[in-house]
Amino acid sequence: MNVIVISGSMGAGKTTVMAEASDLLSASGIAHAAIDADALGIVHGPGAASTDIMYRNLEAVWRNFAAAGVDKLLLAYVVEHRGEVERIRMCVRAAEITICRLTAGIETMRQRVRLREPGMFQEKFVARVAELNAVLDEAHVEDFSLENDGQRSVTDVARELLVRGGWLKE
Repeated sequence: MNVIVISGSMGAGKTTVMAEASDLLSASGIAHAAIDADALGIVHGPGAASTDIMYRNLEAVWRNFAAAGVDKLLLAYVVEHRGEVERIRMCVRAAEITICRLTAGIETMRQRVRLREPGMFQEKFVARVAELNAVLDEAHVEDFSLENDGQRSVTDVARELLVRGGWLKE
């Protein structure tokens, strides 16, 4: 079981690059699953800790993919500290986890978040971009980083992710 976690601050392009990497794998006939972890943790309820629920949901969804014979997972998720890597490993029973951090300029990420989050929490999310980027700089849990500032196509960034992650040849 192999996992490539696509990490990065808000607006770095995790979901977009994950989707394109999935398309590249599909075009190459490589069995895999792709999960945006944020979608697994959207909850507001009494006593509900969204991170804990996200991990429980990840484990449940992964069981279904594994039962279908899938042994590769692309996971879009912000890894803020090393402990999260082990938690992911436990949820998906991963033998190998590679962390790729996507980076972009702060203003680029803020603009992406502004476009993506037009609602009532927009300014909170925009402010979180720099805060989260600083947390990721400090934690430095990634195996490698890729610049995703819009200078290259999403296909090029996704291809480099998969080549550096060992899932595609150059």
